[in-house]
Amino acid sequence: MEIGVYRPGELTAADREAWTALQSKAHLLGSPELANPFLAPEFTLAVGRCRRGVRIAVVREEGESVAFFPFQRTRFGVGRAIGLGLSDAQGVVHRPGFRWDPRELMRACGLSLWEFDHLVEGQRPFTAGVRGEFPSPVIDVDRGYEAYLAELRSRSPKFTRSTLAKARRLDRDHGEVVYVHDERDPAVLRTLIGWKSAQYRRTGRSDRFAHPWIVRLVQQLFHTRQASFEGLLSVLYADGKPVAAHFGLRSDRVLACWFPAYDPAYAKFSPGLVLHLRMAEGAAGQGVAYLDLGRGEKEYKDSLKTRDLRVSEGWVARRHPVAFGHRAHRAPVRALRNTVRSRPELFGPADRLLKQVGGIRSKK
Repeated sequence: MEIGVYRPGELTAADREAWTALQSKAHLLGSPELANPFLAPEFTLAVGRCRRGVRIAVVREEGESVAFFPFQRTRFGVGRAIGLGLSDAQGVVHRPGFRWDPRELMRACGLSLWEFDHLVEGQRPFTAGVRGEFPSPVIDVDRGYEAYLAELRSRSPKFTRSTLAKARRLDRDHGEVVYVHDERDPAVLRTLIGWKSAQYRRTGRSDRFAHPWIVRLVQQLFHTRQASFEGLLSVLYADGKPVAAHFGLRSDRVLACWFPAYDPAYAKFSPGLVLHLRMAEGAAGQGVAYLDLGRGEKEYKDSLKTRDLRVSEGWVARRHPVAFGHRAHRAPVRALRNTVRSRPELFGPADRLLKQVGGIRSKK
């Protein structure tokens, strides 16, 4: 086994094709979780144009590329999953049956530690480093949109009736409702970013779009159009005006939901829920198997989902002083955050406090 480590610009066209082929065949070869667009070469290359330290380890056996491991590295040898904190799927993209030694991989990459927060299922060599496992809800549309809607009606009849009725009222009160699954107008993307940024501030969360590199990343991905990967902007209009929008990433089989938001002036019509139903219909029409709503407990995700995937967080480390120091710093923070999120009696007050802080920030 030979491991080569490359900068994004050094990755050959043949290696990119091999990486894409592994993803395209993943569902046929027993590893459907590897089809997520966050694991695609296009996502890693886009991050590499916006951030320093991006590298790709390519594992070869008898001259054939059999695995790809993208990561970000600091000058102190601390490794992070590509887009840590942003990406919803992380790990090694590999051929069926391939196994690797995590510490050998770390040594070859010059890493003392590799940290992840959305490790996909099936990454058995990394499981010793898992510190927490979490549900990532999905909407299955492989049997078609009507089959999904029928299941939703059966499981949550009140929710389904209410959401569809709100869509009709939006159409009646504010003009014709039109859904565009693949909107190419960059002005609408800017509108979505503005909505999302305001939502982060309003709810007391850190505003991701206050970081220019994240704005650049989203804009780059919006303009990325490959047969097996694209940035997808979906928009719900009422009387020609956008009222809800979503930007995510699509591979052959998966639509990864990423940045949904809506105009608060239309909140009573639940335009975000209406949008997600339309997105499910549009994705089914494209031959997508499922929409990955991403890790995180949200009421709308529980209402829309058909099942859960599992993702993990943690780190793989070598015996190295830098690794010990990084774990000592990060472990208490992660443990506290996950305890608050997993316990309603703690999460409720914390969430209300964040919103109060957000309200103060929004008035400034």
